[in-house]
Amino acid sequence: MKSKLLALTALTAALASIGCNKGKSKGVPDNGQLVGVAPNARPGMTKPVGMVYVPPGTFHMGPSDEDINFNYTARNKQVSINGFWMDATEVTNNEYRQFVNWTRDSLAAIEMGFIKNSSNGDTAVDWKRAQTIKLNDKGTLEKLTKLVLAPDNRLYNKVELDPAKIVYNVQGFDLKEAAKRENKDKPRKDFIYRYDQAVYPDTLVWMRDFSYSYNEPMTKRYFAHPSFGNYPVVGVTWKQAVAFCHWRSHYLNSFLEKKKRAVESDFRLPTEAEWEYAARGGRSQSMYPWGNPYLRNKKGCLLANFKPGRGNYPEDGGFYTVRADAYWPNDFGLYNMAGNVAEWTSSYFYEGAYNFQHDMNPDVRYNAKDSDAPRMKRKVVRGGSWKDIGYFLQTSTRSYEYQDTAKSYIGFRCVIDLPAQISRR
Repeated sequence: MKSKLLALTALTAALASIGCNKGKSKGVPDNGQLVGVAPNARPGMTKPVGMVYVPPGTFHMGPSDEDINFNYTARNKQVSINGFWMDATEVTNNEYRQFVNWTRDSLAAIEMGFIKNSSNGDTAVDWKRAQTIKLNDKGTLEKLTKLVLAPDNRLYNKVELDPAKIVYNVQGFDLKEAAKRENKDKPRKDFIYRYDQAVYPDTLVWMRDFSYSYNEPMTKRYFAHPSFGNYPVVGVTWKQAVAFCHWRSHYLNSFLEKKKRAVESDFRLPTEAEWEYAARGGRSQSMYPWGNPYLRNKKGCLLANFKPGRGNYPEDGGFYTVRADAYWPNDFGLYNMAGNVAEWTSSYFYEGAYNFQHDMNPDVRYNAKDSDAPRMKRKVVRGGSWKDIGYFLQTSTRSYEYQDTAKSYIGFRCVIDLPAQISRR
């Protein structure tokens, strides 16, 4: 049941938008002439909230200076990128909390039996009844036996939800596998994937990442306290970031379908090439998003949140992270494409990828399984963070982390493929 509740595939949505046209179509004259039939849906979404448009263009991907060692993993190469929309800031704690709370509430509604059947036979959460669930009420929590902490895990016998049980059911259609020639005649079900993903951030990363260092306050407060609501979310693995993109797509398209509007492309993580192109802001050969080869402006002010000098962390205005919209945006209107938190991309990290990937929307992906070797789980991380030196802030610097690993200095932002001019009707 849960699998039907929490996700839908893009292909199913596309087929639903086409509809069944028998004989005379609505608005189409039956005159025996080829006049065309539009999908049975009104225009889709308006300008995405909190996103900016990155126009198509060409740039030189790779180091902007003569770094011989760097050329082994990132040779300078001219590539072309299609236009896309990108989050102006990293995904914040408040934004990610919306995902966590939606998943929590949907699971609680299922546990309470607050579900309904739709006209097409599917089951769905009855959100009107779900909104009446009082999660701060002890009596209500005691009914949610599958979601609360076991008695031996409680302090002062306080009944609380277990963060490890807030699990989102990811569903999707593997277009990459379906497009392979050897898979041409295989049934559609062979390319559908479903799996459960825990979504609550790992708050212990603040202590785990830094041995012999006092960071307990950040562990207790960073994701829970309203003061950090507009700071970038951290402690999120690559797999959790992908689950967030799936939920964001499902959340949007469910709303558009309810309003009888056309469903849209899926939200996703940017590819490594898209990220670098966006970070440069149209400046093809510059070292940093702001253009010049220096980390300070002419007044001596630092231009990003990182580790200045030999470790003067607060000099740039933030000891750890700062607000996601801090400092000046680049020429595309994107904030903190250097520093603050490094960012996950969708690309698989392979040292020689630049040598063979295409010059049109280059990308190398590999959906690693839990049973794969660790080197197959490496994902490209870009941008540098609050704890990194200036080298990692360069737009061309490549780094990686394992897809099932969370860090206190890695966040993410989403992109979506939409036209530049979006209907405002």
